[in-house]
Amino acid sequence: MSSVPDGKKLIRSPSGLRMVPENGAFSSPFSLDEPQWVPDKECPRCMQCDTKFDFIKRKHHCRRCGRCFCDKCCSKKVALQRMCFVDPVRQCAECSLVSQKEMEFYDKQLKVLLGGGTFIVTLGTSEKSETMTCRLSNNHRYLFLDGESHFEVELSRISSMQILTDGTSPGGGSRASGMLLHYKPMGSQDVQQLRMEAADDKKVASLWLAAMHKAAKLLYEARDQ
Repeated sequence: MSSVPDGKKLIRSPSGLRMVPENGAFSSPFSLDEPQWVPDKECPRCMQCDTKFDFIKRKHHCRRCGRCFCDKCCSKKVALQRMCFVDPVRQCAECSLVSQKEMEFYDKQLKVLLGGGTFIVTLGTSEKSETMTCRLSNNHRYLFLDGESHFEVELSRISSMQILTDGTSPGGGSRASGMLLHYKPMGSQDVQQLRMEAADDKKVASLWLAAMHKAAKLLYEARDQ
């Protein structure tokens, strides 16, 4: 085990090398824990094609679900950023498809969230609104809102998120125009409402909101785990 900058450490698990936070409390809210592997004695056959394992037909564990498969059913090595693996790891067909879809979030939408968008922000039932830049923090744990004032929302304390839409997209469908959040501020058990509506650059704001919608799905998945 060795330490590297930015409060992360390199660890070797049975599944491969992982770059994880020094302090588990600072893990990304999108991250997933490694699964418990199905014990070898409990899987005499491939859990996909039912091939019996022997000296020639070796068993392999999927790094995402922990089930065991033959080489044919678990041959793909795919990046698995939600478990912080440094290199692509062996996954079954079902899990590899899920991981490939998530790569789009890490490659594209995450950059949009880190870049931020400009919104008209209203806190609670206040009649006063403020134009603020909203962006995801580098460690993915907070939404930073900056304007004349500054505050932050911890993603793990968001209880509900609703994307608001309008009907003005070129294709005739609806486009994301805002977001309604309910969350508990730090040190409080009272739920606060936060309303964000796209400011001047509606295209950038709409892309940011679409990325946030995808992030919410990953956030809820990680909680359900």
